[in-house]
Amino acid sequence: MSISATQWGSPAAPKRALLIHGVTMSSDSWEGVAQLLAADGFFVVAPNLLGHAWRWGTDYPDYRVSNLAEDLRPYFAVGTSYDVIIGHALGGPITLSLLPFLPKTKETTVILVDPALELIEEKVKVKTQIVINERANLKPVEGFMVQNPAWSRRDCITRALGMSMCDRAAAEVFRQNTPWSFSGLLKKVPPNVKITVLVSDPKLSNVCYLEHIPRDVERLNVRLLTGVGHWIQYELPRAIMDEIPLPRTKL
Repeated sequence: MSISATQWGSPAAPKRALLIHGVTMSSDSWEGVAQLLAADGFFVVAPNLLGHAWRWGTDYPDYRVSNLAEDLRPYFAVGTSYDVIIGHALGGPITLSLLPFLPKTKETTVILVDPALELIEEKVKVKTQIVINERANLKPVEGFMVQNPAWSRRDCITRALGMSMCDRAAAEVFRQNTPWSFSGLLKKVPPNVKITVLVSDPKLSNVCYLEHIPRDVERLNVRLLTGVGHWIQYELPRAIMDEIPLPRTKL
């Protein structure tokens, strides 16, 4: 059971949003988007996934996407529902795995932010090694600021914190989900769900490509964000907010 999350806004708010982060991140990585949602009258909940934000300790962690999704089941207990669910990177497949848990009578907007849908075996090996190296050689906040001039200092802080708080074995998420293939989960969207996939510029990100996304699927829309990298929530949060079909304050 997940026991760790960050919240924004009032629990009495008329709208609810669930935000699911990616690998080596934490709930705090949603700070900017969550504040925008709260300003628009949402109660926002962002859980910390297993293996993140100090939620680790076992010698044999189970980081299969199915188990990561099952761990979030308590957030749907007692009829709890959400108007909006957003998943970034690894959070994309996890979000899709949660669709069966959604109430059948409530309209839900799902936004997948540069989701990791398909990874060939060679890319799995590369990403595994990247995570191992990054976790072993933690970068300071200033390092993220130099590398990502478009990010705010707050974003760089949450990125550094996410990395420092994740399990040293976080790379297991790639090994345990091989073959990495989740685009099939998009082939049948429930009638009460509308999904938008935000795809980063392939010149700046190698996580999600248009060819990974099934075509001609009802209630499935795709937007390619030219000039925007993998961290859409940091670089262009309004692209996420634009997909929420509700009156919003001016950004």
